[in-house]
Amino acid sequence: MIQSQVPHLKQQAESWLHQILGEKAHFRDGQWEAIEALVERRQRVLVVQRTGWGKSMVYFVATRLLRAQDAGVTLLISPLLSLMRNQIDSAAQWGLKAEAINSDNPDDHRQIEAALLAGEVDLLLISPERLANDRFQRDVWPKLKRKVGMVVIDEAHCISDWGHDFRPNYRRIMGVLEEIPADTPILGTTATANDRVVADVADILGATMNIQRGPLTRDSLALYLYPDAMDAATRLTLLAHLLKRIPGSGIIYCTTTRDCRLVADWLQEEGLNVKPYFADVEATSTETRAELESQLMNNQVKALVSSIALGMGFDKSDLHFVIHYQLPGNIISYYQQIGRAGRGIDKAHIVLMHGPGDEDIQRYFI
Repeated sequence: MIQSQVPHLKQQAESWLHQILGEKAHFRDGQWEAIEALVERRQRVLVVQRTGWGKSMVYFVATRLLRAQDAGVTLLISPLLSLMRNQIDSAAQWGLKAEAINSDNPDDHRQIEAALLAGEVDLLLISPERLANDRFQRDVWPKLKRKVGMVVIDEAHCISDWGHDFRPNYRRIMGVLEEIPADTPILGTTATANDRVVADVADILGATMNIQRGPLTRDSLALYLYPDAMDAATRLTLLAHLLKRIPGSGIIYCTTTRDCRLVADWLQEEGLNVKPYFADVEATSTETRAELESQLMNNQVKALVSSIALGMGFDKSDLHFVIHYQLPGNIISYYQQIGRAGRGIDKAHIVLMHGPGDEDIQRYFI
């Protein structure tokens, strides 16, 4: 590719941007620079930007540009099922055919794999655990690895053992990167990497990695803290009061599934349309996690009372509030969770309350 093609690439990307988001839409500082580094220079790029900045736009636009050049599928390594479901819907808005291989759709795996190898999929979402699966490595990966157009490592801080959500299987990604063509562009994204984690991720993914960092503050979030510990009855009463006053829909975070159910039951008795959401919610509910996520996305519920299962990457532009019924596990998790709110609205309410036993719960999980 020659340098004179860069203006054409940006013009094409901006045309898509206007079609999808409106004529006044524009790239935020750093977005086009990251896209250009991937598409034009085939670099390895690490983007560290605040929640809601638009990291997914970078890889959606880059994927469209690369596919227009007959590049292969983008491999998006993603940590959570809720994040995958959300991204498949978002990818469709960008005109991309996205598929996921995960525990939600085992009956579809063979069909998706066939479409993948036939070049009919633009974006494949897969967890690091599924990528390392013996059958996938035996039956699919040997045929796919030379056809990968780009690799995206979402929530890249999970690679670093200094990261707050370190997952050992993320380290297996290194074996994948060693098997694809050397000039394949690679994008890592995160909103929660400090200097130590950034340096570690860059060292793991390659010394020549292009690191792009931006400010992590969010002006649209109004933070409220109740400094004194409150018993359960007081917090439940306060929750009902807040939900009747705060407009729109949102998320209430609890530490345990027991508390998710307790809080949801109380608020339902108060006449509020809220539902519990946690990893095995299907065991006690007729609704699946995907259905509950859809109800929140479409403002059909006031709130989901959630464990950490609804966190990284859940993208709803008009989420009006995030309330913590209990203390979060750490400050990084807190930043990730409150970052779900206020992405496309001027003001979102962030409320932190806690009980006398919260520290004991966190110590138990540790």
